[in-house]
Amino acid sequence: MGGRLGRIEGLAIIIVAIVVTGVFMVMAPQTFLSDRIYATLLVTMAPLLLCALGLTLVIASGQIDLSFSSIVALSGFVLAAAYRFENIPFLAFLAEGSDAAAIEATRAWLIWVGAVLAVLAGAGAGWINGVLVARLGIPSIIATLATLFLWRGVAVVLAGGLSYNLRGVRDTALWQVTTGRLLDWLPLQALWVGLVAVGLWFILNRHRFGEALLFLGDNAEVARVMGIDVAATRIRLFTLMGALAGLAGVFLTAENITFYTNQGQGFLLLAMAAVFIGGTSIYGGSGSITGTVLGAYIVLVVQAGIVAAGVQGFWNDVVIGLIFIAAVVFHLSLERTERAGGSS
Repeated sequence: MGGRLGRIEGLAIIIVAIVVTGVFMVMAPQTFLSDRIYATLLVTMAPLLLCALGLTLVIASGQIDLSFSSIVALSGFVLAAAYRFENIPFLAFLAEGSDAAAIEATRAWLIWVGAVLAVLAGAGAGWINGVLVARLGIPSIIATLATLFLWRGVAVVLAGGLSYNLRGVRDTALWQVTTGRLLDWLPLQALWVGLVAVGLWFILNRHRFGEALLFLGDNAEVARVMGIDVAATRIRLFTLMGALAGLAGVFLTAENITFYTNQGQGFLLLAMAAVFIGGTSIYGGSGSITGTVLGAYIVLVVQAGIVAAGVQGFWNDVVIGLIFIAAVVFHLSLERTERAGGSS
């Protein structure tokens, strides 16, 4: 029985998520016994989870990416620029001779172009990260630390240091499809991110690309001997990470109806916490998509729960740190139990 339980993916983090939710249901029943808090959490969680899911693959392969939060800002600017093209110096020519109605009509279709370009911009930034790591041999922690500054700097320069309000974006088909509410409750971005999570689970656990990532995380030299193109695999990995961060930028900007140059800045540590609370090994070679989803949920529930329970906000980091330790210790204990059962 214990061995079968130990084989359930993310068992430790599932238990932690249930316990944390139960605690806040007792401490703040007026909030956590209502469905409104969970709808809000789904909205907040969607862009963060996209970044955390990509980071799960990166860390499972033995690498790290510190730049994705800046890619969120860069892609957010691309979306905002497409929608507010008449206020962007290098796009203002598109509005020449157009009245307000014509500009509004152009926005309606140009924002779709902006969404595609935003994801492509993220993928391109990720590809450059991958080339720096895989072709030039720069350690990923150094390469992506540099591009953490670079991509946000590019976003700030292109935006002229300004924020852009996307007034009227809720009336566009793009917003209705990507960011609207299903049955007036379920945020559509949560549905799309859920589908991405399912796809990435299959990639990591059932696809040759995922298998290659785990081999790289275990031992890159052994992976090379087995015929895996290490450089190409890493470049594809960082490109995928960038595309996911780009999509996160689209969702975040559309939901906030505003682009601001520091958007996504708080995602770095939260995404890392979600990944490691979820049980992905810091040493590489193993990762859990299910664990990351629940890890992101726990981090956000703690933040919301502390406020709802009337506890002073500076306890946030303390509680998240304790949950971090508890989840990791629980995960390791289950792993040891499974190994002991296998040995016997």
